[in-house]
Amino acid sequence: MKRRNFLGSIALTSALVNNTEGPATQSGPFLRENKSKEMLSADVVIAGAGLGGCAAALAALRNGLSVILTEETDWIGGQVSQQGVPPDEHQWIETHGAPKAYRDFRTAVREYYKQNYPLTADAKSRKHLNPGDGAVSRLCHEPRIAVAVLNDMLAPYQSRGKLTLLLEHKVVSAELQGNRAKSLEFLNKRTGNHVILTAPYFVDATELGDLLPITGTEFVTGTEAKSETNELHAPEKANPDNVQAFTVCFAIDYQPGENHVIEKPAEYDFWKNFVPKMTKPWSGKLLGLSYSNPKTLEPKELGFHPEGIATGDKLNLWNYRRIISKSNFTPGTYKGDITIVNWPQNDYFLGNLIGASEKEFKKHFEKGKQLSLSLLYWLQTEAPRPDGGKGWPGTRLRKDIMGTEDGLAKYPYVRESRRIKAVFTIKEEHVGAENRAMAVANGATGDKNKAAEFYDSVGIGYYHIDLHPSTGGNNYIDFASLPFQIPLGALLPVRMENVLPANKNIGTTHITNGCYRLHPVEWSIGEAVGLLVKYAGEKGVAARVVRERKEFLEGFQEFLGREGVGVAWKW
Repeated sequence: MKRRNFLGSIALTSALVNNTEGPATQSGPFLRENKSKEMLSADVVIAGAGLGGCAAALAALRNGLSVILTEETDWIGGQVSQQGVPPDEHQWIETHGAPKAYRDFRTAVREYYKQNYPLTADAKSRKHLNPGDGAVSRLCHEPRIAVAVLNDMLAPYQSRGKLTLLLEHKVVSAELQGNRAKSLEFLNKRTGNHVILTAPYFVDATELGDLLPITGTEFVTGTEAKSETNELHAPEKANPDNVQAFTVCFAIDYQPGENHVIEKPAEYDFWKNFVPKMTKPWSGKLLGLSYSNPKTLEPKELGFHPEGIATGDKLNLWNYRRIISKSNFTPGTYKGDITIVNWPQNDYFLGNLIGASEKEFKKHFEKGKQLSLSLLYWLQTEAPRPDGGKGWPGTRLRKDIMGTEDGLAKYPYVRESRRIKAVFTIKEEHVGAENRAMAVANGATGDKNKAAEFYDSVGIGYYHIDLHPSTGGNNYIDFASLPFQIPLGALLPVRMENVLPANKNIGTTHITNGCYRLHPVEWSIGEAVGLLVKYAGEKGVAARVVRERKEFLEGFQEFLGREGVGVAWKW
C-alpha cells in the first residue's frame, strides 16, 4: 500500500484482525473460538509499559479507573529502562516544562539513591543529584532504578486490585466492530497461553505502534514528501521504509590492569570496515572516533578515555551517558565509573523494525547486537590511547546493569514508530524555528519566535529536532525547534473511536517526531491520554467530542491543570 497508510475497513463488524500489515480480514465468531482463553476486563487496557504507558496508567488509576497494563518485556519503563537510555530532557526540566507526575518520578529516582546508596555527604545534600553526572542529562541513572521507582508508584494500585500488570505479553489480534475495538488478544511469551482483554478504551503505548495495524487504525510510516507536508526539511519523495536508526545499548565500566576483552564478535570484520553510505557522506568508518557533526554534517572528532579524563577539546564519550560517577559515592563503593554506550557508532540503520515479521525483527535486533558488541571489542582492542597504544582491555561489559545474559539492552532503543493518521498533524511549520518564522512571514498567526499555539493543547514539551541517520541513507537532520504544545487533535485517530496513542505514535510527521519522541514528552502524551479516558467517560462522550465541543475542551483543560499538567509555557 502506498506510504503504508493502513486503511481499515469501516464495514468490519466483529472481525478478528491478526498482527499483520495487510487489510483486516473477517474471521469466525471470536468468543466461540476462544472459549478456553482467560478473559479480563477493565476501564482501560494499555498495551506497552514504557513511560507513556506508565504515565497513562498512573493518571487513570489515581482518578479511580481500573487498568490492565501489558508489557512485552519483563521490565517496565521503556526507553529509560529496558532500552537503557537515561532521560533526554530540555534545559528547564528542573523547574518547569513537564507534568507534576513526571517531576515526581524524577524526584523519586533521586530519593532512591539517597535512601539506598552510600553517597558522599556532598552528593546526598544536592537537591538536583545526578548520580552519573553524565553530560547528556541532569539525571543520568541506572535503568533498574527507573524500574524500581515505577513499580513503587504502581504498587498501591496493584495491591488494591485496581491494576493488573501483565509482563512478557505481546498483542496478537483484535476483535473490531465498526470504528471501535472490542477486545485485544495477547500472547503470554513465558507460558504460551493467550488472554483476551476487553475495555471501553485501548491505549497503544507500544514502542512501534503495534496496536495500529491490529485494530485497523490508519497510520503512516517513514518520510512524507515535501509536497504533502510543505516542510522545510522534508524530502522531495516519500519513503515509508525510511526511518531513523535504532540502537542496542549496553553498559561498561573500567577495571585498570585487568583483561575483560570479550570473544571476537562473529560480524566484527564486517563492522570494523563498514563505511555508511549516505546522501551526505559520513566521516569515514563507523567504528572510529569521528562522526558527522549533526548540525553541519562536517566530520567531527571525538575522544574516549575510560577514566573520565578530559580529551582536549573533544567530547570524551565516556562522560556522555555516564550513569554512575564514583566521585558521588563513598570511597571504595565503585572502582570506576559506569557509562551507557548509546553513541553514533552503534546506531543501526541497515534494517527497519516497523512492520517486520518476527523473524525479520529478530534478525535485525541480532545484527544491532553484533554492531554494539563489535564497538565494545574495538574499544577493548583497537581504540587509540594517549600513550600511543591501542585498546582498553580493562573495559568491562556490565551485564547486570541491563539485566540480560548477553549484557545488551532487553529491547532496541527505538526512535521512530508507526504514526496515527490524526485529526490534526503537527508539522515543522508549527514547531521548527526556521520554518515557523517563514510561516509567520507568509501570514500564519502568532509570534515567529514562538511555536504555534494550539487551542486544544493538553501538554507541553521541548527538544530540538533530532533525527538520527536513517535506513534510507539520510545523515543527521538536526536543527532548532521552539518550546511547543501537544495538541489534543494529534492524539485522536481520524476514524477509530476508542484506540488512542501514547508513545511515539501520535500525529506527528517524520520530521516533528524528532522533538516529540523524548522521555518527558512521551510521559506528557501518556498522562494526557489517561486523563482523557477518565474525563470522556465521566462526561459520557466519545474522546473526539471533548475536542469538538468548547465546553468539554475547556473543562478538560481545567482538569489537566488540577492534575498538574500545564497546557501552555509560562516564563
